[in-house]
Amino acid sequence: MSSYWVAEKFVSINGEAVCAGELAAFIRFRKCNLHCSYCDTRWANSDDSPAVSMTAAELSKWVNSEGIHNVTLTGGEPLLQQDIGELISLLSESGHRVEIETNGSQPLDELAAAEYRPVFTMDYKLPGSGMEEHMCTGNFSLLGRDDTVKFVAGSMEDLDKAAEIIEKYELIGRCHIYFSPVFGKIEPADIVGFMEKKRLNGVRLQLQLHKYIWDPDMKGV
Repeated sequence: MSSYWVAEKFVSINGEAVCAGELAAFIRFRKCNLHCSYCDTRWANSDDSPAVSMTAAELSKWVNSEGIHNVTLTGGEPLLQQDIGELISLLSESGHRVEIETNGSQPLDELAAAEYRPVFTMDYKLPGSGMEEHMCTGNFSLLGRDDTVKFVAGSMEDLDKAAEIIEKYELIGRCHIYFSPVFGKIEPADIVGFMEKKRLNGVRLQLQLHKYIWDPDMKGV
């Protein structure tokens, strides 16, 4: 039975993507391979971040005990956890909707072809993140109508690049597309103005709900 380094687990609402506002059981894994300028989970990103080792069976038992349908696997970068597919299978077999929040740098092909395919919410790191060079653009062809590409923008330059990527990889109609502001760096109204100017039909603005409901730095929400 595989085990994973879990930084925290909790029940809250999804703050982003398709199921925003719905209850979810969150499992946050430690370790990330990127160092985004605006990262709000740096405390969980290193190899020695506080975490406990839990098996797939233990995590599945916890989720089942909570009575929550949606499960969000996040991090850190959850795809750095070895044999994450085992946990996804266990959760899916027991009737859960499993969503992975991934940073866009890890190949999705293995999980995309799995019997129990999770829902992908994948970032594309824009120039302001400092991590754009690490993006695995081959993942775009693996996404479907249940999946999401999320662009976290902190400037007009970021928005211009997001529009370029959307057009280049023909994302509209392939998957859900969200623009989200870097908290405190760009006004949501400016993003709306950009969407109007570019006539970005099929793209949605989304604010991080949890940062408006609770303190932006609060854990476990």
